[in-house]
Amino acid sequence: MSKPATGFNAYLQLAKPGIVFGNWIAATGGFLLAARGEVDWALLGLTMLGVSLVVASGCVFNNIIDQDIDRVMRRTRNRALVTGAVTPAAAWAYGTLLGCAGFGVLAGWTNWLCLGLAALGWVVYVGVYSLWLKRCSVHSTVVGSLAGAAPPVIGYCAVSGRLDAAAWLLLAIFGLWQIPHSYAIAIFRLDDFVAARLPVLPVARGVAAAKRQIVVSILAFAVAAPAMTLAGYTGVAYFAVAGATGGYWLWVAMAERGGDDAAWARRIFACSIFAVMALAVMMSADFRAAAVLPIGGGKL
Repeated sequence: MSKPATGFNAYLQLAKPGIVFGNWIAATGGFLLAARGEVDWALLGLTMLGVSLVVASGCVFNNIIDQDIDRVMRRTRNRALVTGAVTPAAAWAYGTLLGCAGFGVLAGWTNWLCLGLAALGWVVYVGVYSLWLKRCSVHSTVVGSLAGAAPPVIGYCAVSGRLDAAAWLLLAIFGLWQIPHSYAIAIFRLDDFVAARLPVLPVARGVAAAKRQIVVSILAFAVAAPAMTLAGYTGVAYFAVAGATGGYWLWVAMAERGGDDAAWARRIFACSIFAVMALAVMMSADFRAAAVLPIGGGKL
């Protein structure tokens, strides 16, 4: 359990900097994949700024919505809104300011497609996931994964201005990645989710069912990730790393599934962090041009 945050740190923690950083890495990977070595550094910086601010805004509103949940979960009971370090009114203003700034940056320096994807991701995360499904549906994690997969697609579309096969593959790869990552957390934090009465899969249907779904999701990820090369967007090095990463993650999930549940889930979580970092780095470095047809986009 973390110590109560105060002052500037309280506001920083409301924005969940770890989540913002993870999404920044994924969005950068998508951007550099589309840039194919011809990087507009100003556009990269502005896109990453816009994405980070929008993600931070969503995290602040998630904190506002989850105040009652956070009070009963051991790992979150010292969050700023629970302890009173930040008032709900101040958090509303803070989240709104972050969101307006982020959408403003995307509107001013990217394109309609990026702005629309960012808005859709924000609405799914804050409205559909946090405000609704998280409290009532076992499928909330799957729906929430769509919001988590939006940043790399936004980064890609900031350069390409279109939804092509690579954009859809990014959505699939990062969406599938979210599922075992999130279910692993729910398993090794099971007591917290039970205390909060959240119907995540390990609580609603049991840890065994969640572990089976983790294996299935990792298998799907292991198929989707190398497909970026088969579609002509990345090279052999990316293919090798994607295949090895997905294969190892699947091996860990299968080989150690019968042991201690919490320890197994922590290993799955650790593998997920390595996997997303490896793919983001490799798609940034090992790109190829591919013949694609635009579906939408264009500068504002």
